[in-house]
Amino acid sequence: MSKTLIRGAKVLGGAPQDVLIDGERIEAVGEGLSAEGAEVVDAAGRVLLPGLVDLHTHLREPGREDSETVLTGTRAAAAGGFTAVHAMANTFPVADTAGVVEQVWRLGRESGYCDVQPVGAVTVGLEGKKLAELGAMHDSAAGVVVFSDDGKCVDDAVIMRRALEYVKAFDGVVAQHAQEPRLTEGAQMNEGVVSAELGLGGWPAVAEESIIARDVLLAAHVGSRVHICHLSTAGSVEIVRWAKSKGWNVTAEVTPHHLLLTDELVRSYDPVYKVNPPLRTERDVLALREALADGTIDCVATDHAPHPHEDKDCEWAAAAMGMVGLETALSVVQHTMVDTGLLDWAQLAERMSFRPAAIGRLTGQGRPVSPGEPANLTLVDPAYRGAVDPAGFASRSRNTPYEGRELPGRVTHTWLRGRATVADGKLV
Repeated sequence: MSKTLIRGAKVLGGAPQDVLIDGERIEAVGEGLSAEGAEVVDAAGRVLLPGLVDLHTHLREPGREDSETVLTGTRAAAAGGFTAVHAMANTFPVADTAGVVEQVWRLGRESGYCDVQPVGAVTVGLEGKKLAELGAMHDSAAGVVVFSDDGKCVDDAVIMRRALEYVKAFDGVVAQHAQEPRLTEGAQMNEGVVSAELGLGGWPAVAEESIIARDVLLAAHVGSRVHICHLSTAGSVEIVRWAKSKGWNVTAEVTPHHLLLTDELVRSYDPVYKVNPPLRTERDVLALREALADGTIDCVATDHAPHPHEDKDCEWAAAAMGMVGLETALSVVQHTMVDTGLLDWAQLAERMSFRPAAIGRLTGQGRPVSPGEPANLTLVDPAYRGAVDPAGFASRSRNTPYEGRELPGRVTHTWLRGRATVADGKLV
């Protein structure tokens, strides 16, 4: 196996050090390292992070290969600095059986750009009526640990309780898309001043908060693990903070777009800003940033949701909900959290690698940059500034809300078990 010497990188933002990769692992970390025949990467001024881990990615395969495939999605992930992603279950057919999750897992292994860990559906067909084959999916080659009906809420309290009881047996986790369906019928955007002025159906914060409140209570009652997907309101933050103060096994994620964008953008009626949960208010954005900084929110997850142009290039009411996010996530988090002083690079690594890997019980991902550890690494140029150009995306879809917006930071290299998947900013 080949050797790579990363010279002068700021490991987790600290003092410059050399990092030697030998084969699939990190051999040494220190100053003045040398290795005969090694490929040398000049990393002066750049930050070396553990490979990023995404708990929430839509790869769309099987069934919607017009918007993304496992191959294009993992190429986008590598370009964004990710070495592992969790593939959500809302495919066609739904990933509610061992057969489908194994198919997605094998496609991930074949792609070779990052590890793909399938997420299993909680209920058959995401219909919320009958538990899916949770045990069979866990026992399959895919080894499913995270279960979610994401895109839909497990709104039946009895079904949710049963799911929490079932996954407790193998230390699984139910990831809830918190959306009370009756409170969001016909909803098009956040309920508030802007929705009233635009005459669009409002999506109240309480539709999210009421489900989170119920589910943290259920998780405490059962003694199981619940994870809150794409938390988006200040009220949701308070509920999760309260649950954690009780010592309950509750974790939560926030998306990059909810850390930056607000419902004021909907005034443009551009469907690129239509997303579930919807963009909220400036007050919510600031509360989410504070909660990510203080650890109330555990991690950042992209909710990468690719759509073909015809599903977005239409009137607002008919447009699909969702945004691509894998290739811009790190830049948005640098912009909103690091450059504002709310997080340092080591804390960013905790929230974009260590914690999501721990929640998903991934082995070999989210590990320290230390000798003997797997060489899953990302090298970032934090001084870079550039406008987002979706034409250059590796994703099959282009529905980014950041087109033309200047964002900081650029992934120059990504290594998956010692093999470069991105070098000099280009996919290998």
